[in-house]
This record gives sequence, C-alpha cells and structure tokens, in this order.
Amino acid sequence: MLEADPRTAERIPAGGQPLLPPLRIGRHVIGSPVVLAPMAGITNRAFRRLCRQYGVRGAASAGVAAAPGDASASGATSLYVSEMITSRALVERTPESMRLIEHDPDESPRSIQLYSVDPATARAAARMLVTEDRADHIDLNFGCPVPKVTRKGGGSALPWKKDLFRAIVGAVVEEGARRDVPVTVKMRKGIDDEHLTFLDAALAAEQEGVAAVALHGRTASQSYSGTADWEAIRLLKQTVTSVPVLGNGDIWSAEDAVRMVRETGCDGVVVGRGCLGRPWLFTDLASAFAGSPVRVTPSLGEVADALRLHAVYLTEFYGEEGRACRDIRKHIAWYLKGFPAGSTVRHSLALVDSLASLDTLLSGLDRDAPWPGEAAEGQRGRAGSPRSVALPDRWLESRELSPEHQRVIAEAELPVSGG
Repeated sequence: MLEADPRTAERIPAGGQPLLPPLRIGRHVIGSPVVLAPMAGITNRAFRRLCRQYGVRGAASAGVAAAPGDASASGATSLYVSEMITSRALVERTPESMRLIEHDPDESPRSIQLYSVDPATARAAARMLVTEDRADHIDLNFGCPVPKVTRKGGGSALPWKKDLFRAIVGAVVEEGARRDVPVTVKMRKGIDDEHLTFLDAALAAEQEGVAAVALHGRTASQSYSGTADWEAIRLLKQTVTSVPVLGNGDIWSAEDAVRMVRETGCDGVVVGRGCLGRPWLFTDLASAFAGSPVRVTPSLGEVADALRLHAVYLTEFYGEEGRACRDIRKHIAWYLKGFPAGSTVRHSLALVDSLASLDTLLSGLDRDAPWPGEAAEGQRGRAGSPRSVALPDRWLESRELSPEHQRVIAEAELPVSGG
C-alpha cells in the first residue's frame, strides 16, 4: 500500500522539490541517486528485476518523469549492480560466472561488479565485458571483508597496497574507455582504525579516471557490526571533488538515506542489507529523493505476493524450481520480519522445496495483517562482531607490493563468494 507518511513531512524538501539532482555515472544519468549494493548470493538477475519494478513504481507515485537520456527511460530509476564476479572465473567463462553476468533485456544500464587482485586478469575481464558488449557500467570491489578474500590480499585488504590498487583501477578504466563504459570503485574505510586507506585510495582512483567512488563507512575489522561512520563519508566528499561520492552503511529506510545526504553532502546512496526482504525500499527511496512523503506500508498479503514473485523470478533465473526454492529460503525471515506469521509457518517456509508448497504455506498467512511499523524496521542481514582481519603474512609492513606478496595474492583469483 502506498500512502503519505506524516512522519516524513518535516524531512523532505518543501514543495515536493527533489532532494538531489539525478546521479551521473559517466555517460549514464540515473533518475534517482540510489545504487543497489552488490551482495553475493542476493543481487542476481531475479532480485534486481524485483527491485527495479518497485523503483519504477516509486518514481511514478512521486510524479517523476524520465528525462531525455535518463536511464530511467528504459526502466531503471536507480542503478542495480550485479553480485560480485571473480575476474579469473569470468575470463575462463565458467558456467556460473556467465550466468551471473546475464541481464534482463530491459535492464539498463547493465551493471557488473568485478573482483580481482591482478591487474592483467582484471584487464582481461573488463576487455571481455566491453568488447562483447556485456556491460554498460563496471564497479570494482575493494570492500569485501570476508576472511577467505582478505587473507589473500583481496577485497578491503587490497587498497593497503597502493601500487596494486592503482594498477587494477587504471587497467579497468582504460578498457572501459574503449567503448565509454564508466568504472566506479566501492571500498571500506580501511583494514582497521589504525590502517585507514579510503582517502588516498579514493584520490588515486579519481586520478585514474573513475566515474564515482562509493564508501561503506566501516573498516574490514568491523565487518557489519557497530555503526557506520558517516563522518568518513562527509570527509571523503570534501576530499574528492571531480566525481560523485556515494555513501553506504546503515540505510534501513528512506529517511535514513535523506539523513545521510544531509549530514554528509554525498551525491547519492548505496543500499545493501536495508532492502533484504523489502524490495519496496526502492519505491520509498525514489519517492523520498523526489520530495514526496509517499511510502510503502504493505499488508502481510502484499508481502507474501512479493515473496512469491521473487521465487518465480528465481525459478526463471536458475531454470530449476528446486534450486530457486532453496535460494528463497534465506529471504523468508527478512520478508516476514515483524509480522505475526507464527513459528511453525516460518519454520515450514524455511524448508520449502517447490512453488506449490510455497503457495500452500503462504495461503495460511493472514493476508489482512497490516504493516507492523517499527517491528518491521531496522537491521536486516548479517551483523556479527568486530574481529581481527585475516591478512597475508607481514602484509601491513609496507604499502608497496613485495614479490612474496605477489605470489600469495595470485591465489586470490580463484572463484570466491562473499561481499
């Protein structure tokens, strides 16, 4: 259900004026300055399709018209990025990597996130995407805190090695320029509070020609725990002046996004865990940035319909109903958060193995149960606690890449998951 939320009345621009202009990523103009964060095992083609549909609905409800040349003219009011793709697996054309880079015919811009620790492999993967016309935008992952990635020098550990970081970014930017495919980077503050990298990495990326920089306001050591440091986003915005700066971390609602923009001055927001089980957050975000108080407050029946549609899209994506149902299981708790579904139904849904069984279980829900408000808000997905970051031996002794570490990180090009 779409309705005006009186709590937002004092938080939106007077007169329904847009809070921010459209987001420009190279040649692409994104109507709403919102990016779906790449999330391993989540932001596949099925979930991106669902989020896009809600984003279009939000733009329509706020009366936002697509401008000439605006990406929203082809159905994308925001930028929806694929889950992380390992460069070597892509170059080797493994079946799974080729599946993950697929896009819907109406998905524009086609956005893919690459992970790499080797400039040559990163270049080869980018060249493949560009010359074979498989992407309109490439994002580079320098934010993954997963131990099996960082212990080989990848993800959020990599910007510590300044020469390696610059070489990878420069190689991919150069390949993207062949066909005007813009490149962006997503990073964290650093390895931990004593080893921050975001300012010098962002400046290096800016010098290498990236089209935007996104910062998750946490260190790798924090993982997803604690509170995101929006002050770091504000500092980055003051430091990087020639390209957009995007903020990421602790955006659970449209009001959080508006507050981040006002407190940091960032040019747009990146939303990850906040949209888990609530793809209609993109309706709210499009509405909020357009200056409208309209928000989605779905009944349990409407939530069940979204969950079911998500499962159908996953079935189309995998081409296999059983695999789709195994995938949808992890989304169940996120969709039902705050609703009176009952532990027995929740448990059964978490074991669903077919669309028919899913339909049977969903039919037992009280479709008229209203949106539970505060109980359905707040954190979703993993949180965890601070930890020591797994790194290659003696990684922190120098910010330059040694021959020893060059040998170690070569192994990190093997297929990985996490983000």
